[in-house]
Amino acid sequence: MLIAIEGQDATGKDLQAKMLADYLREKGENVTTYAESGTNSPNKFVNSIAKLNYGSVNDIDERTRVLLYLVNRYEQWKKYAEPTLKSGGTVIITRYWFSTLIYEGYGLGVSKSLITRLHHEVMPEAYFKPNHLIILTLNDEERAKRLVAQGERKVEFFKSKEYDFQQKLNRAYLKVAKDFNVETFDAAGTPDEVHQRLIKKLGV
Repeated sequence: MLIAIEGQDATGKDLQAKMLADYLREKGENVTTYAESGTNSPNKFVNSIAKLNYGSVNDIDERTRVLLYLVNRYEQWKKYAEPTLKSGGTVIITRYWFSTLIYEGYGLGVSKSLITRLHHEVMPEAYFKPNHLIILTLNDEERAKRLVAQGERKVEFFKSKEYDFQQKLNRAYLKVAKDFNVETFDAAGTPDEVHQRLIKKLGV
């Protein structure tokens, strides 16, 4: 089973993925979970690419950033996702190719058709057929509070962007959800409250 959890920064994707993975493991399932961005990856190569993308420097060309994200996306799929899926296990990924479409495409102006074509040429067909794909959403006020609490707003490239850019991303997520017929899920509440609603929503 493949589960993809999408959403803008500070919507709780990584925490919910971890809680969901723990929940499924307690039920006896073999679960692999990772962030497509490569942040905190135990793989040194993947982690080094993530540091380039998420560093405070903003002198990386937008198209280069698309390619770097795609490298991590593909590397982790081959190393972690495919073996688990082939053995009958469950893979939970945070972020999906929608993130690149939204951040680099809608946000930074890279050709959306180019991003789509690259991903469909590089990523295997199974990647585009998750059993569950959901986009976490959060109101602006709560999301801003979480960003401050994370203490990363001035460090990470996209989190350092101003309010107008964040609003552009909000609109893009809603458009992508509509265009690709993907359900959105309100991530407001305590982590446990969101977790309980999420497992009920996913039916796992």
